[in-house]
Amino acid sequence: MKILISADMEGATGVTWPADVLPGTPQWERCRTLFTSDVNAAVLGFYDAGADQVLVNEAHWTMRNLLLERLDARVEMLTGRHKSLSMVEGVQHGDVDGIAFVGYHTGAGAEGVLAHTYLANSITGVWINGTRASEGLLNAHVAAEYGVPVVLVTGDDLTCADAAGYAPEAVTVAVKDHVSRYAAVCRTPARTAADIRAAAKEAAALAVRHEPVQGGPFTVEVEFDAEHLAMAATVVPGVERAGERRVGYTSGTMYEGIRTFKAVTTIVSAAVEEQYG
Repeated sequence: MKILISADMEGATGVTWPADVLPGTPQWERCRTLFTSDVNAAVLGFYDAGADQVLVNEAHWTMRNLLLERLDARVEMLTGRHKSLSMVEGVQHGDVDGIAFVGYHTGAGAEGVLAHTYLANSITGVWINGTRASEGLLNAHVAAEYGVPVVLVTGDDLTCADAAGYAPEAVTVAVKDHVSRYAAVCRTPARTAADIRAAAKEAAALAVRHEPVQGGPFTVEVEFDAEHLAMAATVVPGVERAGERRVGYTSGTMYEGIRTFKAVTTIVSAAVEEQYG
């Protein structure tokens, strides 16, 4: 049994505000330990259940946040940016039996601790075939095309509720309860590590590959907080205006869809001005 862990940071234990996840800040340095603890707990739980291999794919910001030296010696970690499938890189090789979303969060425009979709700000909403989408939903569609089920999701309580919509069978662990975008009632790392380890051990039973799901075509719409960002996004082939601050595109597969989305966010992030956005 091979498990892929897609590890994001906003949904980690104790994380509640931007400095906690912004590389280079003292708070980020501190929260790296908490983030690593969550991921290692999942690793241990999957190995407790008999996993043969666990691959951790770093999925936050620079994708260089986890402390490799603090992970279980049996694990392997994919770290660094510029990967074909970004947050779920590794799912496409035909050897993954289940995927875990550790440290995830809700999507742009929704309630949730540090809620966003790819860009910290600028994007106010993403929809797939009319349904508001989080990163979890986007990535679950990609995994489904390779026959890989989402077996575990950790984050705040609203992230766990969101997961019920795209991975109803998955085991979930709330490491904190949402109060506002920048506040939460947090469990201690000792408690969340125990909860995540137990949940991963349980979730391993769900790691059974199935027939790939071809759910396309996918119509993706992205809304921004400024008109010029929508204009900038149309540089990407196939992306067209769908409103004053909204663009849309249609992809036959979510593999194509997530790659186009990554291109859109890359172009848009370069178009954001420091003061005016």
